[in-house]
Amino acid sequence: MAASYPQDRAQPPAEGADAVLARLHFELPEGRIAQTGAQPRDASRLMVVGEQIEHRIFRELPSLLRPGDLLVFNESRVIPARVMARKPVDAAGFGGGQVEVLLLREEEANVWSAYLKPARRAGNELWLGGGPGQGHRAQVTGTLEDGARLLRFDHDIKPHLDEIGRLPLPPYIQAGDSDETWRERYQTVYARTPGSVAAPTAGLHFTPELLSQLDSLGVERAHVTLHVGAGTFKPITGAVADHVMHAERYAVSEATAGAINRARAQGRRVVAVGTTTVRTLESAWNGHEVVPGEGETRIFITPGTTVQVPDLLITNLHLPGSTLLLLVTAFAGEERIRAAYDAALQRDYRFYSLGDAMLLENRQRWEAGGR
Repeated sequence: MAASYPQDRAQPPAEGADAVLARLHFELPEGRIAQTGAQPRDASRLMVVGEQIEHRIFRELPSLLRPGDLLVFNESRVIPARVMARKPVDAAGFGGGQVEVLLLREEEANVWSAYLKPARRAGNELWLGGGPGQGHRAQVTGTLEDGARLLRFDHDIKPHLDEIGRLPLPPYIQAGDSDETWRERYQTVYARTPGSVAAPTAGLHFTPELLSQLDSLGVERAHVTLHVGAGTFKPITGAVADHVMHAERYAVSEATAGAINRARAQGRRVVAVGTTTVRTLESAWNGHEVVPGEGETRIFITPGTTVQVPDLLITNLHLPGSTLLLLVTAFAGEERIRAAYDAALQRDYRFYSLGDAMLLENRQRWEAGGR
């Protein structure tokens, strides 16, 4: 890995972004947010959005790609970050109440940012994964701007999360099934590096068999890491220019940067699997090439932003009023996105994390004649 390359290209939204977001608003019928993924995973629908709109099945992806195309995946792994905790019991026997903890990320050794429900003040003590004196002790040491608390543990909590934690499902999913089931379902088959509190969900459509078919076709694969934060679910509630993007950590290896830069130099297509991969690649772009390294990004891609690196994007269908909807509009163009979402609503596509997928062309590429 090269030296750290912090890239925080949080460009101000282009003028008119609020009007674009308003034009993209749509009413999503009740029940259209998918509650479970397709079985098998690659049986989900795939809308191909180009000059025309095609309706395909995700397992047909090999017929839409070419030998030499480079698929770039976000291999971050979701951690079981939702943990139940208990308050300590005082001398009079009061306390012991339950607190729900959503661990966000390790800020420094044994210090985590976390959302607490109900909230706790600095100095308060919590016991995670057991009753007072029986679990893993943490002390609240501060409060962050977004209301998250800082928790200091007596030891490294990460090795214990598989035992005491549950997978942090998105708030719009009614869990139903067991945590064991969700640990397999809400995880990509190629996930490796633990750190996300939400899955990079465009990758949920891939199966080992589909990846093998793509390998046989001569499609190349590379991986980046971006640890997805809880802020990915935060809607835009005011002016686009006032929306504060959450910070996320990312890493691009020398091997991945080299593979991407070679593909671009040779005129081969780079295919980003998911908006998190787009955000990673655009954060690692120095104006000429993708630079290897690690960093933290708040990049906000809105209509008017030029997406430099990927030629194609595989993504799910996003909710109205979301930063992700603005990103895909910047990528594919407002006219095509409006047509795609109209078609999705008319043809009963399933939305969001566990729903169906789209394959989009980079607007700058097709306007320039493509490659």
